[in-house]
This record gives sequence, structure tokens and C-alpha cells, in this order.
Amino acid sequence: MAVLVVGRRECREIREAGATQWPAGPADDSVARRAFNRRPMLKPPRPRPLAAALLLLLTGCMGHGAVPLTRWPPPPPVVTSGAFAMPDGARLPYRQWLPDGEPAAVVLALHGMNDSRDAWEIPAADFARAGIAVFAPDQRGFGEAPGRGFWPGDAALVADARTMADTLRRRYPRARLILMGESMGAAVLMCLATGADPPPADGYVLVAPAVWGRAEMNILLRASLWLATGIAPGLELTGAPVRKVASSNRAAIVRLSTDPLTIRRTRVDAVHGLVDLMDAALAAAPRFSAPALFLYGGHDELVPDAATAATWRALPAGERRAFYPNGYHLLLRDLDRARPIGDIEAWIRDPASPLPSGAEPAARQWLGQQD
Repeated sequence: MAVLVVGRRECREIREAGATQWPAGPADDSVARRAFNRRPMLKPPRPRPLAAALLLLLTGCMGHGAVPLTRWPPPPPVVTSGAFAMPDGARLPYRQWLPDGEPAAVVLALHGMNDSRDAWEIPAADFARAGIAVFAPDQRGFGEAPGRGFWPGDAALVADARTMADTLRRRYPRARLILMGESMGAAVLMCLATGADPPPADGYVLVAPAVWGRAEMNILLRASLWLATGIAPGLELTGAPVRKVASSNRAAIVRLSTDPLTIRRTRVDAVHGLVDLMDAALAAAPRFSAPALFLYGGHDELVPDAATAATWRALPAGERRAFYPNGYHLLLRDLDRARPIGDIEAWIRDPASPLPSGAEPAARQWLGQQD
């Protein structure tokens, strides 16, 4: 992550990076702005690995560093199937993948932080072949949805998800309605399912939920985020100094990195908002009572093991957990994605049947090994 704590040293680092003006932001960064203007230009900075890691881990920004290329491919085309209408007039574009004939199940699929509706194009094609329809929207603040780049707030994300779920239920009254989320999208659904007015869903699939709340962070990370939010909430950050592997599928990361819908610079206040959401999702785990399948990969470098283990332990006993030792954060885009995708398809068809991959015994073994 780029600089989170913005004080004298950070003002110097911003100048060292070549800036001649303080980055755009709200008026309450005036103290830091004056400090910045007083500092002389110095030699190029060294990246701050801790700060860089915080932005990368919180936002799920994979960055271009994960796939070094001498020549980047052209950006993929932007595909839109329609838009969900929200009560406030906002329209959230979506992509859809439909099976031949009437679907046995319909999935509302919510993407992760800084991603878009394109997040689901790899697994959705498999789901459609299995008779499962997928509707993947841009969540508010992301992709081509209103407020791109600005955090919309937990309440707005949850309310939008409820509205979209209700829309699909009315459109497909005879099909099973499954709410599926990846990373941030899974955190939104955890809050939705445990809120005062959950939608009429038949089940939830939660892939690598973003549950790295403050309770699982060390004090330095919490303090850095608190200070940065107070001093420069509009400062835009990237995860460029840090190399994290989000998937074993290099082509999928290139696709994500070149997608014009992907957000590549994250405001500090958006990071703060994401952490608030992760706090809420972690707190929601003990109250989660809806039928659900939780999935996590052994090579996830974005959501720490400890945070996932704390969430899984807090879940009621009846919730299903699946662990994939070779899986990364973007489980459904990995080279080994057939195993989790097959498990999801089997669970949607029959939530009571064992998962074909054997990921549930692996989950029990993994959880027992966590401190």
C-alpha cells in the first residue's frame, strides 16, 4: 500500500514521489497540505512495506506487479446485459449468464473491492452450463455504477443487495434464489443475511469473505488507518509496491488488471469504509442462521488465516465450510477452480449432500490446526 499515515514524513514521501501539489482531497487536510508545502524536494523514497501491504490486503487490489509483462494486452470490451433499478433512481449495470431453458436456480453474484460485474465471467459460464442463471451487478461505487471510486456506505450496499434479490425473486418465482459473494461482496451478504429484513433467499455462497476486521489487526495498522482517514481521507493510494498473488490463474489477473471497469486507485476513506464493513461481517458471524456454504483457500494472501478462522469458529454449528489447500483468494478464477465450482453446483442442487471434492473434512482439519 502507498502511504497511509500522512504526517511530516509522509508529506516528504509524497514530494519525493514527484508531486508538486498536495493530492486532491477535502478541506480538512489543510494541516497536512501546509506541512507538505513547507518541505523541500528530496531524493526518491523507499516504499513503506507495512503501509503498502495494508492497502493491498484491505482492498483486494492485485496490482500489475503480480503479472510482470513487457507488453500489456488491449483492454477487454465492456459488456452489459441490463441494469437493476434502485429505489433512489440509481441504476446498477449487470451481466447475465443464462442456461438453456428454465433455470433451476438463480444466483445474484456480488464482486469484491475495486472489481466489477466482470469478476464472474469465468465461473458463471460453468454455472450456466449446469442450469444455473447468474446475474452479476456492479455494486454502487464500483464499475459503471453511480459514485465510482467513492465508498457508498455499508447500509447502501446492503440495501442495494436486498433490492436486487427481491427483483430476481419476483422475476424467477419458481427457481431457487442463491446469493453469492466474493470477498467484499461476501461481507455485504453476511450483513444482509443477519440484518432486520433479510431477503427471501434459499441460500448463500460466501467465497473468501472479507472479514479482516479491526479485532484481527495489530494496533499499528489500526492506528495508521485512523490517522490517515482523519488527515487525508481523499488521498488516493495504490498497492503497486507490494506483490501479492491473488490467483494461480495468470490470465485472470491480467484480465482484471486491464479491465476498464477495475478501480486501480483507492481513496483512504474507501479503505476505512471497507474495514467498517469487515468489522460488521465479522460481528455478524455468530448470528448467521441462513443455509450457507463458506469457502476459503489455503494460499489466500489477502484475507489472513486468523481472520477466517475466527469467523468460522463464530459461525453456528450447522453452517457448511469448505477449504481448498491449493486455492487462492480468487478461488473461482484459479486454475484449480473446477473443485470449488463443482462443490457450489452440488450444494445448490442439494444443500444437505456431501461436497464431492471432500473440502469439508479438509476444512475441519485446517480449522483444528489454527491457533
